[in-house]
Amino acid sequence: MIPRYLVDVAPDELPVIEKDVIVIGAGIAGLFTAIKASERHSVLMITKKSLMDSNTRYAQGGIAAVISDEDSPALHRQDTLIAGAGLCSHEAVNVLVHEGPEGVRELVRMGAQFDQENGGFALTKEGAHSQRRILHANGDATGFEIVRALSEKALSNPNIEVWDDHFAIDLITDDGECHGALVQKPDGSRLIVRGKATVLCTGGTGQLYRYTTNPEVATGDGIAMAYRAGAEIRDMEFVQFHPTALCYPGAPRFLISEAVRGEGAVLRNINGERFMSRYHPQLELAPRDIVARAIVSEIERTKSTFVYIDITHEPAELVRRRFPTIYEYCLQYGLDLTSDWIPVAPAAHYMMGGVKTDLYGETNIRRLFACGECSSTGVHGANRLASNSLSEAIVFGRRIVERIGQLGPLSSAPKFESGETRTQPSTQAAIEKRLKLQKIMLRYSGLRRDANGLNKGLLELKRQLSIFHTVLTKREEYEFANLLTCALLTTQAALAREESRGAHYREDFPERDDLLWRKHIVLHRERGMTEERIEHV
Repeated sequence: MIPRYLVDVAPDELPVIEKDVIVIGAGIAGLFTAIKASERHSVLMITKKSLMDSNTRYAQGGIAAVISDEDSPALHRQDTLIAGAGLCSHEAVNVLVHEGPEGVRELVRMGAQFDQENGGFALTKEGAHSQRRILHANGDATGFEIVRALSEKALSNPNIEVWDDHFAIDLITDDGECHGALVQKPDGSRLIVRGKATVLCTGGTGQLYRYTTNPEVATGDGIAMAYRAGAEIRDMEFVQFHPTALCYPGAPRFLISEAVRGEGAVLRNINGERFMSRYHPQLELAPRDIVARAIVSEIERTKSTFVYIDITHEPAELVRRRFPTIYEYCLQYGLDLTSDWIPVAPAAHYMMGGVKTDLYGETNIRRLFACGECSSTGVHGANRLASNSLSEAIVFGRRIVERIGQLGPLSSAPKFESGETRTQPSTQAAIEKRLKLQKIMLRYSGLRRDANGLNKGLLELKRQLSIFHTVLTKREEYEFANLLTCALLTTQAALAREESRGAHYREDFPERDDLLWRKHIVLHRERGMTEERIEHV
């Protein structure tokens, strides 16, 4: 069993820092929540690297919200529910589509500058959206622009203190209530931070996989520490693989945005043939899971390692203006988006599951909240609709701050013990362990799964469990422990769900089964695995 704490703690011997609100992580979720909370509270932001290191920074496509007169919340709701494949919370989706537009306006008030066209916001369309409702910035640098604007605002705010290069090791709880976190400073010393509310904004789990569009900080820390603390973790089997990441020798798996297909790009196999008509009537704009599996099928059928994305038929000036980041990045590797077919393959992109919350971002542990990719609000179901993630972060970030405003102060210091007997760690470097884990997940718990492979994967992962009973002192060791936790949760849930739905595809159960499996899998450290039925039709 995974222990309650990663390290031995003597709470009486550690210094204590008090703030009203503790935000762990950055990105749009952490920054937006911190800025909103700072209007009435003192806020501490803890980042293990810096405010600029998050998945948000690399978000290209944009943010989905109903802005156009031709669009409506009802249409946005319908698109989200269809993509979510029967597992979305209708209530959570209603919150998203109705409160998203005001959230975007708030981002603009905070300094984010979205692209304009004909006197209004320039809107584009992405896969599985029925309308043009995606706002973008600097063509394809939406996430970077949002992080730039929010970081500037947070750093100049006297009510927000930012701790870069600090690692939140564990949450501190007592009697079902969160009191704060145990934090390691850059010099290796530790302290306790206490607050009346703790908000996890730690992002996703992309580093579970060998190939990912996520930065190296995406190691599932918030999900893992919440699990250790007794939070409910939901829908971990639903990992979204982005269909089109650059696949070229010497280049990282750089995201080639969904918006490229939204603007007319087509997919071709190694023989130059368009192939999506064989897989879905929406062709290149089918839901991401379908496009990703179609690409893998074509790769296998043609004995290749990639397919091509082709936008060479569109005007070169339009391509350069609309996708300047992708255009410049590809040029670094001798690829010209305007005249070359770009080699792409799927890569791990987004975790739909995470820490289960209510409609105000609160978990089953009082005073503990989760926001953004590490949360499971019910918005995304089995497959996130493109560009809904940034919207979700601001909508639920605002709601979290609303709930925090109703909390009273913490009463007394927590009573807790972490009495593990720990041995010295193995001599194998954490980076080697991480690479082995990533290969296991790619092979057995990736885009296509079956019981035989998932059982093999679980067996291999469990051989690493000894990490939890050793003395850990470094960030990369904590990250590996967190990745292993998330890998186990993802693989266990994938093995339990004997059907195919959304981003979860079982070759031994290729059909969706609403009669038996229209429900969530919930994992808890002490109660194990439970199921949560969905009431609405």
